[in-house]
Amino acid sequence: MMISLSDLRKFKSEGRKFSCLTCYDASMAKAMELAEVDSILIGDSLGMAIQGHDSTLPVTVDDMAYHTAAVRRGNSHAFIMTDLPFMSYATLNDALQSAKKVMQAGAQMIKIEGGAWLSESVRVLTQNGIPVCVHLGLTPQSVHVFGGYKLQARTREAADQLIADCTAVVDAGAAILLLECVPAQLGQEIAELFPNIPVIGIGAGHQTDGQVLVVQDMLGLTFGRVARFVRNFMKEQSGETAIVDAFKAYHAAVQDQSFPAPEHTFQVEL
Repeated sequence: MMISLSDLRKFKSEGRKFSCLTCYDASMAKAMELAEVDSILIGDSLGMAIQGHDSTLPVTVDDMAYHTAAVRRGNSHAFIMTDLPFMSYATLNDALQSAKKVMQAGAQMIKIEGGAWLSESVRVLTQNGIPVCVHLGLTPQSVHVFGGYKLQARTREAADQLIADCTAVVDAGAAILLLECVPAQLGQEIAELFPNIPVIGIGAGHQTDGQVLVVQDMLGLTFGRVARFVRNFMKEQSGETAIVDAFKAYHAAVQDQSFPAPEHTFQVEL
């Protein structure tokens, strides 16, 4: 049975943590289906993980649609979200056309990065039958604005601003929030503040409703510096089903809240 947005909301209401991984191809999608991973994000992280760029900025809508279709063909279990890439939703018409392309390719939801300024886009997309996840905190498409990949919302003032941004997009119709690289306390606050909105975290503590990792990171296929919030699940496995077993171990660790552990989170007094 394919997981739906209603299922993710039910998981939250029941206190059941859900798993999410990035995915870009049919074979990995099938492995995730066998491991019963709850949701898949076709992330514009494919720009770095698949295409070899040093950021997500060169990725196109056509790239996202291509990989979404491949993942959908390989997985009939997980809830599938797809990123709209850099500058593909700068105007309302851009947002609608970009969302149309990836939804027709097989996405069940689109993800966009930003804050309160996205409210009108969220409202128009939702009115047109397109569920929206809003990505806040460290948003990779704005990496040059941030001056690098850094922890966000380090102060109470900044945390309150992030909460205000979350409130604005939820009021506009956002169905899921995704928080990246924020203090664990703030991840918990936001998850508790919106009882009907699933909150997915990456580097946001274990109290968010779901967790997401880039698949190459959790399989140990990232070379060079690895982010604090990453755990290598692959090195814990062996044998010919090691990748599926790694996905199963990740799914189980999210559900029992052993991941993320304190060493994977940012503890900041807000």
